[in-house]
Amino acid sequence: MTSPPQRDRRSVHAATRLLSLAAGVALSACSTPAMRPPAPSVPLAVAFGHAPEAQAQGAAAGTEWWAAWKDPALTALVEEALSANQDIAIALQHVAQARAGADAQASRLWPTVGVQASASRSDSGLPAPVKQGMPDTRALRAGVDVAWEIDLAGGLRAARDAAQADSTAAVAGVQGARLLVASEVARQYFVLRSAEERLRIVSALADAQRQTAAHVESRLREGQASAFDHDRARAEADALDAQVPALRTLVGTTQTRLAVLLGRSPSVRVLDADQGFTWPAVRAIAAGQPSELLRRRPDLVAAEARVGAEALRTAEARAQWWPKLFLSALVGRQDLRLNALDLAPVHFSNVALAFAMPVFNAGRIEAGARVQSARADEALLAWQKSVLVAVQEVEDSLLVRSQEAERNAALALTVEHRRRSLQRAESLQREGQIDLLVLLDVQRSVLSSELALSESRLQQALADVQLYKALGGGFPTTQPSTDMTSLAARTPQ
Repeated sequence: MTSPPQRDRRSVHAATRLLSLAAGVALSACSTPAMRPPAPSVPLAVAFGHAPEAQAQGAAAGTEWWAAWKDPALTALVEEALSANQDIAIALQHVAQARAGADAQASRLWPTVGVQASASRSDSGLPAPVKQGMPDTRALRAGVDVAWEIDLAGGLRAARDAAQADSTAAVAGVQGARLLVASEVARQYFVLRSAEERLRIVSALADAQRQTAAHVESRLREGQASAFDHDRARAEADALDAQVPALRTLVGTTQTRLAVLLGRSPSVRVLDADQGFTWPAVRAIAAGQPSELLRRRPDLVAAEARVGAEALRTAEARAQWWPKLFLSALVGRQDLRLNALDLAPVHFSNVALAFAMPVFNAGRIEAGARVQSARADEALLAWQKSVLVAVQEVEDSLLVRSQEAERNAALALTVEHRRRSLQRAESLQREGQIDLLVLLDVQRSVLSSELALSESRLQQALADVQLYKALGGGFPTTQPSTDMTSLAARTPQ
């Protein structure tokens, strides 16, 4: 006859063998092939249609593309924003959440191990003869509890890989936030400098027209000019003065936007006016190939990761149809005392293997799989649309840059010629060869041309910012942090 200690040891050995076998079954399916990346809905061209051949040898967008303008103030603003902006900090918290979620999903593949212990004592206070039937007891019990869901159908692994794909999307989201912040700081900086330049242009011409009005007033007193001429000159000066508040408002609101981007108080001025600011020269930017956007643009990397995550969750939903195995084991030691008599300590074990499989659930599992499949299709369509929009943004930026360069060159010649005509008109008006209306018309034409040239220079700079943004900002090529798993290879069909 087998003694109790031998039976206990055999139970422990049996539980150990069963756990080892289950571990081998679960770990044998962990190695799976990589999943194919999605394909765009339409083939991408070899090169961008609006990229001039001369720009093919241009400078590529570097990781610090804002330094290409060689403006220390702009560089300082962007670097401060990248370290202090609140949107970037929020995106980093999204990464922390996604990684914690991935760790939580990965933990479901492993057993849950716990320790339990108990101590109990019972003293009836009865006489010794009576205690033979109702003994006083003291029990000390300790053991290790193991619970494990064996992932036969691959649902838990699919959930783990989906969470890892979410983490990849969150990391790309941080890069996307950095790109948006850097491009918005550059945009607001150039808007600010343009507003300051236009304010100087309008103020200078308003001073000139006030001087003209004063001169006309002097001639009116001498009877050499009419009241109509005087009123016209004053009206022109007043019209220019009316443009000043709007430009000052633009300067002020741009300052507050920059302050928020930098994480500063909007009540504190960010930049002082730069009287010597000059617009950066136009430079060639290599656009590369449209296919490179799939890895350069953070939004496309994030969208692709979401496609993989939703496809894996579809596999997780379909795995609910298949059997599940649950293993539980309790192994421990017990020390028992009866009426001051210490019994020999004993080992105990309790091992159970449970099997569960759905038979009828009124279509709930199938409906859940269809819902998740539709979400996967939606994520794929969203990614395909994002690819087309990304190519469109690059094409539009290239077109704007080329056309704005031609417009800028024509406006520069226009300003030069009209300034010359203004000098001649002022000389002729002083000599009395032309009347005041002609001079005012020439002054208005000069103002219009200078403001148009300033606006064109702003649009050129903004087109450069938009192109850098559309190209992905020059941030390092983003690769998925983990290989997503082939659904067909790991999900029962």
